[in-house]
Amino acid sequence: MTMQSTGVERSRSEAGQPEPATGNHELTVPDELTVPDESTGPDEPIVPDESTALAPAAALFRALGEPARLTILQHLFTGEHRVRDLTDHLGLAQSTVSAHLTCLRECGLVVSRAQGRASWFSLAEPERLHGLLAAAEHVLAGTGAAVTLCAHVPAPREP
Repeated sequence: MTMQSTGVERSRSEAGQPEPATGNHELTVPDELTVPDESTGPDEPIVPDESTALAPAAALFRALGEPARLTILQHLFTGEHRVRDLTDHLGLAQSTVSAHLTCLRECGLVVSRAQGRASWFSLAEPERLHGLLAAAEHVLAGTGAAVTLCAHVPAPREP
């Protein structure tokens, strides 16, 4: 689908359609700005519509903004776990842990596989997630609010 005013192709989320759940979400920030139309004055900056262009990033940071979800991710760095394992570790209700895992799966951060009646969860892309958490630690250290986000996270192996 294209926008008639600028001729720029729109994504499914911009068109109000849900993106398919592929588990392979990448954040992108446009390198070039859109062509001005009649509503943009000559001195006004041209920026993408924040509600659509930044929506994936906002969803990712909302998912990471819940301490219980960060704890789940940290625990999954040690390996694959069942919901029951995570409820025992976190001391939360099964329904609460399941809701957190659903959020993390919808954001493409975790994947699951069924084995009998149990679902086993693991990190979708451990190396990228480790990099993201390490970057957050770096930013927090620079602001004087250092915490240990990656305490249980081994550094990625060199290829």
